[in-house]
Amino acid sequence: MSDRRESSLFGEVRRMVRTSGAVGGIAARVAGERFLGLKTDKAAHAEDLRAILGGLKGPLMKVAQFLSTVPDALPDEYAEQLATLQANAPPMGWPFVRRRMQSELGPGWEAKFAEFGREAAAAASLGQVHKAKLPDGTAVACKLQYPDMPSVVEADLRQLRLAMSVYQRMDSALDHAEVYQELRDRLREELDYLREAAHQRLYGLMLAGNPRVAVPRPVEGYCTTRLLTMTWLEGEALAKRLEQDPPPEERRAYAEALFHAWYLPFYRYGVIHGDPHLGNYQVRPDRQGINLFDFGTIRVFPPHFVGGVILLFEAVRDGDEEKAAEAYRIWGFRNLSKETMEVLSLWAKFLYEPLVEDRVRPIQESDDMSFGRKVAAKVHEGLKRTGGVKVPREFPLMDRAAVGLGSVFLRLRAEMNWHRLFMEMIEDFDAAKLAERQMAALREAGVPEEAPG
Repeated sequence: MSDRRESSLFGEVRRMVRTSGAVGGIAARVAGERFLGLKTDKAAHAEDLRAILGGLKGPLMKVAQFLSTVPDALPDEYAEQLATLQANAPPMGWPFVRRRMQSELGPGWEAKFAEFGREAAAAASLGQVHKAKLPDGTAVACKLQYPDMPSVVEADLRQLRLAMSVYQRMDSALDHAEVYQELRDRLREELDYLREAAHQRLYGLMLAGNPRVAVPRPVEGYCTTRLLTMTWLEGEALAKRLEQDPPPEERRAYAEALFHAWYLPFYRYGVIHGDPHLGNYQVRPDRQGINLFDFGTIRVFPPHFVGGVILLFEAVRDGDEEKAAEAYRIWGFRNLSKETMEVLSLWAKFLYEPLVEDRVRPIQESDDMSFGRKVAAKVHEGLKRTGGVKVPREFPLMDRAAVGLGSVFLRLRAEMNWHRLFMEMIEDFDAAKLAERQMAALREAGVPEEAPG
């Protein structure tokens, strides 16, 4: 036990050494400009930071991707660069794979497979994927966690806390203490592949009636906390398909599938997938739907929170300040002044506008790809003027889903009646019935018991 603790400690120290220079550089350069009037080439430093983080195994990179969509969590120059990061860590060689598979499935692990690919078929933020075949011929994907990931995550979390606290003291109008806690909990959960297997089962249940969304199934007896074996789904990366300029009707099919994949689980079960970036979906071979992947970052919300999201939609639609105040309270915002609510409503209007208008339209009317960031900057300035606000834990994953999916819909150039899609989701909303469905689905999927939210 002592050796294991020592190994973990050394792993964290190594991680801190590799990342502290990048984070310290952010702090020094931003502080130099803000407080001393020094002019620095922030864009160049941001590119350096992106290169440094992109070469590391994924947790800090994954967090950076996430924070790039949360208003005011990091300076714009860094958020823009970090948003381009992809899970692209160097693959682990066969000796590591063989040792890891033996430690997870035992000395005779190779007999459990008819075939097992020695080369990684794909990279993930916390591990890598190998294609294999079971004795009955079933094609499967084996996701193996990289070595020493718990200590890597803990070191990254320390660095994340430092970076966010430095920026908070220097300029931020938002208090992100609870955002950090939310990301910390979700990242730690993501280390447990048995939990992710349960989340896969959960999404299979929730989306069972949707023919346009396919979810891999975990294979019983082949999963551990560091190994997730799931059915192999054939498909092509959505980003690659978009490069081929598919016709509008195909783009609409993908947009509708993605809308249902994220929001049907939320409005019917109170569950949100917290990682909506392009790497997590494929185009199915029939080009009529998508394959959905990566169920490590899942959040379960209490039914009343789902009601609060719908209430905020109604407040934006009706221009009702009292509804908005109650919705923000349900979302977890506390002690908001009238002026602060008016500023927050700028962001709410930006997010809900496509859902309010009952017509076919793109997700964003403006051709300016930085339009959302400009709205965020306006919100930032307004919150500084009105005294700032503490961001509740409930906010980040909902915001991440809306902003992240919105960027994908922009890439799709899909024109839809988003209002009708949304109204179909919420037309029979009932918090009590949602609670019943939620509890039944979590129990059937075997998701570890936890208080939603």
